[in-house]
Amino acid sequence: MRRLIGVEEIEDMAQGAAVLGAGGGGDPYVGKLMAIEAIKKYGPVELITLDEVPDAAAVAPSSMMGAPTIMVEKICSGNEPMVTYDALVSYLGKEMFATYAIEAGGVNSMVPFVLGATRHLPVIDCDLMGRAFPEMQMVTLSLHGISGSPMFMADEKGNMVCVKAIDNKWLERLSRNATAVMGGYSILASYVCTGKELKAYGVPGTATLCETIGRALREARACHEDPIDAVLAQTNGFRLFRGKVVDVERKTDGMFVRGRAVVSGLDEDKGSELVIKFQNENIIALRDGEVIATAPDIIASLDIESGTPVTTEGLKYGARIVVVGLPCNEQWRTPIGLENVGPRYFGYDVDYVPIEERAARAAGVRTGVNA
Repeated sequence: MRRLIGVEEIEDMAQGAAVLGAGGGGDPYVGKLMAIEAIKKYGPVELITLDEVPDAAAVAPSSMMGAPTIMVEKICSGNEPMVTYDALVSYLGKEMFATYAIEAGGVNSMVPFVLGATRHLPVIDCDLMGRAFPEMQMVTLSLHGISGSPMFMADEKGNMVCVKAIDNKWLERLSRNATAVMGGYSILASYVCTGKELKAYGVPGTATLCETIGRALREARACHEDPIDAVLAQTNGFRLFRGKVVDVERKTDGMFVRGRAVVSGLDEDKGSELVIKFQNENIIALRDGEVIATAPDIIASLDIESGTPVTTEGLKYGARIVVVGLPCNEQWRTPIGLENVGPRYFGYDVDYVPIEERAARAAGVRTGVNA
């Protein structure tokens, strides 16, 4: 069934994407403004399912790389998605059948709709993570040996770079350094694959899930219901902690935003302290020194009253938040998935335990029941 995405859908989608973005993926306000401007100028974008993509068709995501804090102050010109797409098409000698998001995130879920509206391309209802991760090789296609090269990168000044790497980890290294020279962020066209490959390895339904989460938040606020419950109902997630941000350490390092936030407990969590450590995205959460959630599961901060997702660059002293944990896509829970995005990859010497198990253990401890 043909479905068109307009301004209202983009508003909801940007909110939901920021929830799944685990604190990263770029500012949802910046992302939605870009998409809304393109849709108002060129018209709504057709959203298609993976089943509607021919097996032999060529498809490619359009995305942003860099430190999200930089993009808050250094806004895109708006032309970069088209510049990189056109360069990729010229290099390959063929048009793409459609584009899609490389990850769920406030900016990276929106960039494909900028390209889709401007070039009249369908956007596929999928992504390559089911959340946001900080590095280019952290996509499901990489787990199955599909190269992200050639990659075309552009900045707002008109500079463009083509990167061809021996593997996707080298693609990350080279493109990250080019992004630093470009001023801290770039817009990319990469990871060309076939419809058959995307159907086999992509994460289906991400755009629709983002929209559903955003709509649930909006409707919960309108009905004066708990927006946190609305998010958890759509994501099979868990409340982890309720508190007030009392300290934030944050710096841009190697084109990542790295740091930690300290949250002092409120209400039922009073007397406890939560520490969230992040690299663009929230990677690990510790309650009173004990691990309660890690990547690849999603750790998200939501405003205590409105449920609005709070990104890592948006965390501020005094903010009152509820920290939630959401299950990741099953592909990340495999041995090769955990090798690429598990806590040890990020330097934490702890085993990955699914958020469902950690939450059950925590509930058992609170009630005095062995779990």
